[in-house]
Amino acid sequence: MMRFILIALALLALPARADVEIQSVTSKGGHKAWLVEEHSLPFVALEISFRGGTSLDRPGKRGSVELMVSLLEEGAGELDARGFAEANEALATSFGFRASRDSLNISAQFLTENRDASVALLRSALASPRFDDDAVVRVRGQLLSSLRSRQTNPGDILSEAWDSAIFGDHPYGTYDGGTEASVQSLTRDDLITAYKDTMALDLMYVGAVGDITADELAVLLDNLLSDLPEKGGSLPDRAEQNFDGGQTLIHFETPQSIARFGHGGLRRDDQDFFPAYLVSQVMGGLGSDGRLMQEVREKRGLTYGIGAYLFELDYAEGFYGQFSSQNDNMAEALDVVRREWARMAEEGITPEELNAAKTYLTGSYPLRFDGNSNIANILVGMQMEGLPIDYIATRNDKVNAVTLDDANRVAARIFQPDELTFMVIGKPDGLSDADIAN
Repeated sequence: MMRFILIALALLALPARADVEIQSVTSKGGHKAWLVEEHSLPFVALEISFRGGTSLDRPGKRGSVELMVSLLEEGAGELDARGFAEANEALATSFGFRASRDSLNISAQFLTENRDASVALLRSALASPRFDDDAVVRVRGQLLSSLRSRQTNPGDILSEAWDSAIFGDHPYGTYDGGTEASVQSLTRDDLITAYKDTMALDLMYVGAVGDITADELAVLLDNLLSDLPEKGGSLPDRAEQNFDGGQTLIHFETPQSIARFGHGGLRRDDQDFFPAYLVSQVMGGLGSDGRLMQEVREKRGLTYGIGAYLFELDYAEGFYGQFSSQNDNMAEALDVVRREWARMAEEGITPEELNAAKTYLTGSYPLRFDGNSNIANILVGMQMEGLPIDYIATRNDKVNAVTLDDANRVAARIFQPDELTFMVIGKPDGLSDADIAN
């Protein structure tokens, strides 16, 4: 019952609004965090992220960070896996441990009355993971099963082939969960190395939201983080991306093909980011009102859904899209995407499209702030992206400040039809002239 109460508090602690007041907190031990106080409910959400993530896998050890993170709840300090789970349940805490290409993320939610005990339990997972042999065998088996499943999933096959073609030898170019061979060969020493490389103070960002003051958070940070490694592994170089404007077909027996397309993007700190964000939404976002949805689905019925978006990784930027289509419709759908990409580069957007995009983006923004956990995650993301502490209050003004001239100038910059690269998996009709990948 207590766990259900905690989940309810996580969802309801703050209403959906973007007028949050953020404080910068520095503990006596020098640990920094951003905090939003909300004392209406006895609940705290804590988000901790470490820059680097699975990109810090050592050579030949792909999957080590993923396996290590999956073991953080499988015993820590004096508690084995069962003991840790029972302590977690008794406190009604909720912990989440996950790794991605650029970060290792830890989420914690706990009741005010159990804060000290919950922090002590989390500290044991962060500072004293056990990596017991039986837990390693069990979790490794789960990851190997997932890897085998990916080998028969066309979406996963496409994603791995795309990353390999675009990013080459960079860590982004391989699946961060590793391969069966690499995961099978990992030792306990490899897991300890992955832990020391990734969960270090020089890579860390913290956000907290809920029933806690700045002074209390400062004490919590020192209690929680004091035993973590000081310095992590060396972060990778920027990725060199290969967008040649070509088309690759991966043969796969299925009645419906999947296509991914894209080219390079631009950095979040680029002065043209907000105009680029708006025109990218006109093309690939805005729900059913985006151009791709209108042209590919609504007018022609070639897919159930299609989208495209600007994104930024720590070491690369891109503008990607994806959709599925019946085999006999795929060639036509690809042609429509190419035409719309070229039209956007040449003509830009209309005043009506600009206004619709502004309304959509400014109206949907407060909906992101729909609970303590989401806000804590946003606080960490802002810090990792180098955004100012008042960004939430000024973001919609930056969207509304974009003019039509700005949008169309930037559309010509970011839409590059000659570099638009496609990869398709399936048995699509009419693509016999495509490059073939087996």
